[in-house]
Amino acid sequence: MKAVQSTLWLALVLASPALWADEDQPEIQTQDLGQGIYVLFGEGGNVALSAGSDGNFLVDDKWAPQSGAIKAAVQLVGEGAIRFVINTHWHGDHTGGNENFSNAGAVIVAHDNVRKRMSSDQFIEALKWEVPASAPAALPVVTFGDGLKLHLNGNTVQVIHVAHAHTDGDALVLFTEANILHMGDLYFNGMYPFIDLSSGGSIGGMIAGVEKGLALADEHTKVIPGHGPVTDRAGLQAYRDLLVSWRDAVKVHKDAGASLEKTIAAKPTAATDEALGQGFIKPDKLVEFIYRSL
Repeated sequence: MKAVQSTLWLALVLASPALWADEDQPEIQTQDLGQGIYVLFGEGGNVALSAGSDGNFLVDDKWAPQSGAIKAAVQLVGEGAIRFVINTHWHGDHTGGNENFSNAGAVIVAHDNVRKRMSSDQFIEALKWEVPASAPAALPVVTFGDGLKLHLNGNTVQVIHVAHAHTDGDALVLFTEANILHMGDLYFNGMYPFIDLSSGGSIGGMIAGVEKGLALADEHTKVIPGHGPVTDRAGLQAYRDLLVSWRDAVKVHKDAGASLEKTIAAKPTAATDEALGQGFIKPDKLVEFIYRSL
């Protein structure tokens, strides 16, 4: 997620589906990854698009006000309607368009816990954000436990649950034949990650989930992060190593009996704070996520 105030979060979550036609919608940038698969960048999480003879489908759908811009971007590369939307987790910058696309005929697919969380009011403790329950049309209608497969546009699309990582409902999405992997918000490329402890996330689960992604990838895999630029397996490996280094640096202080406040004051992530800690998640907050979930 980008750095936004809680009022903006609520405004976007509650935004009317009428915003489909808003001419002032944020711009969408499209990157062609080959074999009919694209990434749509803009405000909110990165969207993967598969376009082909079986129709269009999305992995995530950003905030509600961007639905029209997403639809327009899709029509530039793939004719026809959007048949499916796979949500990588429940946060509104990845599921905000669900209601709009569902009302237009798309089938929403996600982990069981995504539907559970979207069905009731939520509170993201770290950000002090109250998130109201989603409209019925926004809820996933196909849910899974460990995972599922779709066979569309020449790809076997593997959707794989990873437990207690960014949240408790995360999924990795692998386009097997195209060798493209969408990591969702397990991967924040070029910035400190958000670990939503109040939604069941943990540093241990983040590391395990990224290691699962590494096991699915090879040196030719194109890796789509939840936020940030597309990279490869080497980039994902470097991110995994950072997660481990941050965990271990915080663990030293916690194991020695230091309080959260003293651990933050010790600046255990100082080596990467300038490069990665200037975005949405600041160094102190990252240390808190790790400390509380150890």
